[in-house]
Amino acid sequence: MRTDFPKPYFIRSNGIRLAVYEQGSGFPVIFCHGFPELAFSWRYQLPALAAAGFRAIALDQRGYGRSSKPDSVAEYDIPHLAADLIAVLDALGLEKAVFCGHDWGGHLVWEMPILHPERVAGVIGLNTPHRYFRRMGEDPETWVRNHFSAGNYRLAFLQEGIENELPAELLPRFLGGLFRVRPLTMAEFRAAPAAVRNLEWEFILASALAPEPAGNPLMSPEDLHVYVEAFSGGGLTGPINWYRNLHRNNQVLAGTSDKITVPCLMLSAEDDIFLPPELAENMEEYVPDLEKGLIRECGHWTQLEKPDEVNRLLIDWLGRRFA
Repeated sequence: MRTDFPKPYFIRSNGIRLAVYEQGSGFPVIFCHGFPELAFSWRYQLPALAAAGFRAIALDQRGYGRSSKPDSVAEYDIPHLAADLIAVLDALGLEKAVFCGHDWGGHLVWEMPILHPERVAGVIGLNTPHRYFRRMGEDPETWVRNHFSAGNYRLAFLQEGIENELPAELLPRFLGGLFRVRPLTMAEFRAAPAAVRNLEWEFILASALAPEPAGNPLMSPEDLHVYVEAFSGGGLTGPINWYRNLHRNNQVLAGTSDKITVPCLMLSAEDDIFLPPELAENMEEYVPDLEKGLIRECGHWTQLEKPDEVNRLLIDWLGRRFA
């Protein structure tokens, strides 16, 4: 771990151990990473928010980094993931926090005010809109197949053992090829062959492992080593198990409201081919107290690719709503 990133402390709850990293004091903001990331993915946000007078908290979520990696797929569903965040609040003696999530972390934080309304002061979605999985209905696998293809990475991840297609010796190349600056503009993506537009796993894997992946490297060798070390030691089964709850999550959430009344901020990235900005259209119908922002010329790894702009938008909104 880099010496300028805070060292973790550990919380034990729900039968597992969670690694937590924090900086600063003031109103708490809890950061939730996506796939395949770590608390370290918020390394630009923690010091910026701390300097602005907030308590910035990030965790390696279950299955990742220095946190526990349960064997059971069912232990990676939304209720378990949400309970982990409540455990962090309880351990730190916090009544409420703002929850900020990117990618899968975004899916989680949008459900927090629905599952635990009394513990959520506000929500920030980075790239991930509210109701992305909910709109898939009772049969999310068919929805993905109809809207993309049978080769889409989310369906590929449902296959038992798919993670074994990426041997440990290829992990540095894969992660180095995956974490790139905006490999495609949205216009290029929409004009690309079907395998690209359908986000098929074989295309993603081949692109990341290519001798010269598209886009410039997003991080230094030192930073990339943090990810390589974490996933070499912990593997990808835990992270991919989040996807294996696609159907279970929709069953669990089917009887819950999709209305959110706390203050919310939605930040989209113009060239995120996985979570394009149009997915956030009409969110106001479900989230009346919503502000939106668009980060131009930015791909999927928004908080790493455009950290200064992300930090400016976060601090502006938090300062107006929670200072």
